Amino acid sequence: MELAFRAVLLAWLAADPQLSGNLNAIVEEAPSRTALPWLALTASASIDWSHKTGKGREIRVALELNYRGDDPLSESALLGAVERRIESLPSDQTAAGFTIASLRFLKARAEQRGEARRALVLEYVARVLAV
Repeated sequence: MELAFRAVLLAWLAADPQLSGNLNAIVEEAPSRTALPWLALTASASIDWSHKTGKGREIRVALELNYRGDDPLSESALLGAVERRIESLPSDQTAAGFTIASLRFLKARAEQRGEARRALVLEYVARVLAV
């Protein structure tokens, strides 16, 4: 379910016109040769969240927004759009084999990486049930 959830989340993000219009890539893992800004689903981990009659997983994902700028707030609107899009992911993902019982924000962190490069990492946790 973890891989299916990752694929659904990336497709949902890439289908947003605002995000796809403002990002050079929305990908799994950090791209090696893509101009900034880009968004990558850089890590995930899952644990069992099954119940008596069905399988489930609690899946944690980390998404990293990389951009260039001297002002740490220069991409705050883009970050807000990413957060809104993630939080609007439909719970019915029957075609992918699961439903989302809950999806919530865990934490964020920001880094400055030199040469005016910045990275914002968003972490979310989703509880999904097999259908």
